[in-house]
Amino acid sequence: MAFCGPLVVGSVVRYKDLFRKAGFGSSRIPWGVDRMSKRLKDLLSANQPVWSFEVFPPKTAAGLESMYAAVDRLMAFKPAYFSCTFGAGGSTQGPTLDICSEIMRRHGVATMAHLTCVGLTVDALRDFVRQAKARGISNIMALRGDPPKGQEGFRKVEGGLGYANELVALIHREFPDMGIGVGGYPETHQEASSPEDDLRHLKVKVDAGADAVVCQLFYDNADYYRFVERCRKLGIHVPLVPGLLPIVNFPQIQRITSLCGAKLPKALYSELEKHKDDPAATARIGAEHARKQTEDLIRQGAPGVHFYVLNQAEAAHQVLTALGA
Repeated sequence: MAFCGPLVVGSVVRYKDLFRKAGFGSSRIPWGVDRMSKRLKDLLSANQPVWSFEVFPPKTAAGLESMYAAVDRLMAFKPAYFSCTFGAGGSTQGPTLDICSEIMRRHGVATMAHLTCVGLTVDALRDFVRQAKARGISNIMALRGDPPKGQEGFRKVEGGLGYANELVALIHREFPDMGIGVGGYPETHQEASSPEDDLRHLKVKVDAGADAVVCQLFYDNADYYRFVERCRKLGIHVPLVPGLLPIVNFPQIQRITSLCGAKLPKALYSELEKHKDDPAATARIGAEHARKQTEDLIRQGAPGVHFYVLNQAEAAHQVLTALGA
């Protein structure tokens, strides 16, 4: 079925109208039910490493079409699942479920909807998971979430939750068939008082019912291997999925790493800086570094790789094609 044109107000997508006009939004899953209904722990229990990709809700009709084109292209690598973010500061909550549903409808592949505590009461959180379940979405990425732009520090709303482990516990208790992912930080969360404290918080999330940990992006695999070792020593035994963001733009990755606390290795930084005015060279350097990271991670026994693709397929496509995936 061809994707029909979106309805827009100005340049902003009216997602509800767009999906209704296209005939989407039904909770009925027409095919691929077994594959789509797999929980995260089952998706990661294969005898071989798996690929997965993260997208985010675009703000325009053109962006939405471009994102779906990227998803279509990435399906060549037979991913275990796609995840869709909830929007920075809870800014784009509604489209997450629509996008997950449409990816499932198009490709019969499992999805994981992100959910954060930002600005939502327990009732609203519960309703989101209930809607996800009704649409056949079997996995939730449970996050506390970052504060909205302009707000200093996270603030729990009245009747809401203040920590990711509380959200995990809520989902695990009331929706026991739902798979649950949580975030992990190989280079330590920026708000943590220490690496040890950060890991203790992670264990609380896992003990509350998480099936797997999806890691924040990193560019030195040694950081991930140390993270895995420390987790295992602390008794965290769920899959720890490395997250990679292939570099395509030097100023962009400088901004992203400054926000999340990730570091660029000195040699990689120097090479990128040398070619900062050459976008094609930057993309080649980024893809090659990600290829080496991925190859090494799989060789060392990682359960798979989760690619943060920023709604573009080219970089991840280059990496996986070079690996013969």
